[in-house]
Amino acid sequence: MSKPIPDAMDEVQDQLHHWHFFDEQGLFEHGVHLNLISFDLFGYHVAISKFKILMLVVAVLIAAIYIPLCRKVSKGEILRGPFWNAFECLLTYIRNEVAKPTLGDLADKYVPFLWTLFLFILFSNLFGMLPFMGSPTANISVTGALALVSCFFINYTGIKKNGVKGFVTGFWMKIDLPVVGPVISALLFVLEFAGIFIRSGVLAVRLFANMFAGHMVLATVLLFAVKVAGENILLQSGVTALSLAASLALCFLELLVAFLQAYVFTFLTALFMGMATHEGHGHDQHDHEEKSIQVNH
Repeated sequence: MSKPIPDAMDEVQDQLHHWHFFDEQGLFEHGVHLNLISFDLFGYHVAISKFKILMLVVAVLIAAIYIPLCRKVSKGEILRGPFWNAFECLLTYIRNEVAKPTLGDLADKYVPFLWTLFLFILFSNLFGMLPFMGSPTANISVTGALALVSCFFINYTGIKKNGVKGFVTGFWMKIDLPVVGPVISALLFVLEFAGIFIRSGVLAVRLFANMFAGHMVLATVLLFAVKVAGENILLQSGVTALSLAASLALCFLELLVAFLQAYVFTFLTALFMGMATHEGHGHDQHDHEEKSIQVNH
C-alpha cells in the first residue's frame, strides 16, 4: 500500500515551524511575548511590540549618556577619557561636517534636531548587532515615521526662512518659450513640489532596505550551519566553520553599515533643509543632485 501524500497545508506549517528566527518573538519555539499591554481602542487593536520597547530603550540610553555629557560641558568641564571623548566626537562631527556645510548660519539653530536624529538612528541600528534583539530601523513603520519627521523639518525650515509664498513660488521655474513655456513650467512645478515628499519617502525606504537586507543575509548564512546539522561530521564541521567565519565578517560589515546609514539619513535631511531655505530652491535640487547621488553610493 502506497504512503499517503501529506496535505500541502501540513507541509507549509511544518516549514514555518523552523523559521522562528524571523519571527518578531525570536528564536524560541513558543515565543517570548513582549506585548506587555494589549487592548482595543476605538476599534483598533493596540499592543506594545518588541520594536516599541527597543525604541524606548534607545531613547533612555541616549538620554542617560548625553544629559550628563551636556551638563559637564555647560559647567565648563573638560571631558576626559575615551568614553566621553568618543560620544563628544560624534556630536562635533555632525555639527562641523554635516550641519555647517549644508545649513550655514542656520546650523546652530537646527543642529540639536540633527544630533537627535543621528543618535536615534545609530543606536537603533546598533541594537541589531545584539543577540535576540533587532534593529527598530529594520521596520518600515519606524523609518517611515523618521522620514515624516524629516519631511516636516525640511518644509518648516523653508517656510520659516522664505515664508509660505516664497517657499511655494521657489518651485516655479520660468521657461521662456512661447505657448508651451507656461505648460512646461506648470508640469515642472508639480514634479518639484511632489519631490519634497518623494525624497522623504526614499529616505525611509533606503534606511529600511539596508538594515533589513543586512539582517536577512546574516540569517541566511547562519542557516547553512543549521541545514547540515546531523549530516556527515566532516561536512557539518566544514560548513559550520565557513558559516561562522562569514557571519563574523558580515557582522563587521553590519557595524559599518549602521554608522553609514545613520550618517546618510542625517546628511541628506540636512542637505534638503539647506536647499529649502534658498530662494528658488526648486532649482537647487538639480545643483545638489550629483553630490546627493555620490553620498547614496
